[in-house]
Amino acid sequence: MHYDPIKDSLAAVIRKFPFFRILFYKLLDVLFLRSWYVRRELKKLRILFKNKEISILDAGTGYGQYSYYMAKNLQPNKITAVDVKETWISDCRKFFSSLHISNIVFNVEDLTQLEYSNQFDLITCIDVMEHIEFDEKVFQNFYRGLKKGGFLIINSPSIFGGSDVHETGEESFIGEHFREGYSFEDLKNKLVPLGFEVYESKYTYGKWGDLAWRFGIKYPMLLLNKSKIFFIVIPFYYLLTFWLTLILMYADYVKDNKIGSGINFIAKK
Repeated sequence: MHYDPIKDSLAAVIRKFPFFRILFYKLLDVLFLRSWYVRRELKKLRILFKNKEISILDAGTGYGQYSYYMAKNLQPNKITAVDVKETWISDCRKFFSSLHISNIVFNVEDLTQLEYSNQFDLITCIDVMEHIEFDEKVFQNFYRGLKKGGFLIINSPSIFGGSDVHETGEESFIGEHFREGYSFEDLKNKLVPLGFEVYESKYTYGKWGDLAWRFGIKYPMLLLNKSKIFFIVIPFYYLLTFWLTLILMYADYVKDNKIGSGINFIAKK
């Protein structure tokens, strides 16, 4: 399945109706378990800097969901949000400007060609690295861009069922993924030689989270990938499955998963 056409369709909707955008962000925060994990870790990392103003790079900002959250909740800060998609960056610029959010700038940039040096206290890279072939080049750029003592948080599918790949030779559920995901060992072996140290790592989307993902994300996406007419059906689908999905997500969120189809990895420079 190709995810980008659906994401582009959603982007077109919130472009036409900007007042839906914050509601859209809230829905993403509720329906995507990864957002639960990421926001929890961001809050914990922000506390470490106390009252200091921090500089953040949102690497692969997409719709601007996490930039919006950080601009509001990780104050004081200055955020640079980058993405390779010009239309998404243009949309974000207009929307954030309309809200007079002045502590963030949006740039069109390729993560393999970043040239920042000792600039950021925190880099977030949420569900991006599985799309990039030359990941080690990106990790080098992140290391150079971080200040000493800065943190890198990566959220990605894992090799344990990430992208809904459970056996060798199986096709990824997301057609745009270059790799099915990472393991703890993969990320450690690629980041530590660059000078990073492992700060924290947690597998997400274990047994309960994986079920929640199927009910809350996979099945609706399969419908939308078949026809846009299912945009009409989806609200009724969620009326039937929403509370079950939330219960399953919470069960995963409070559990210490030995393995899971996602990984939330934090490294420190």
